[in-house]
Amino acid sequence: EVQLVDTGGGLVQPGGSLRLSCAASGFTFSAYAMSWVRQAPGKGLEWVSVIDSGGSSTSYADSVKGRFTISRDNAKNTLYLQMNSLKPEDTAVYYCNARAFQIVTGRFNDYWGQGTQVTVSS
Repeated sequence: EVQLVDTGGGLVQPGGSLRLSCAASGFTFSAYAMSWVRQAPGKGLEWVSVIDSGGSSTSYADSVKGRFTISRDNAKNTLYLQMNSLKPEDTAVYYCNARAFQIVTGRFNDYWGQGTQVTVSS
């Protein structure tokens, strides 16, 4: 079965750090681009960062650039998000997402983790 398990969230003070993890199973992890997406209270989904299947290319939302680092370990089927210099506005539920084009169907496979809560507050 396809499974994405998001962990690592918690309560942290402004300026602090957290590292989120997303453990994947049930599909070919190394063939999928991976993203982190977040949802703050009262807001819609916001894309945070993406990394290509091989881990060689990354992109970030302007709001987190310079503070967050996305990475992956394909040997461990795990995605990471290192979050430094956290701000109260980073408070959100963070979800990992896996996406890849399925040639057989001509459609994208799109898998989501259950999310992990990050709260930044003094």
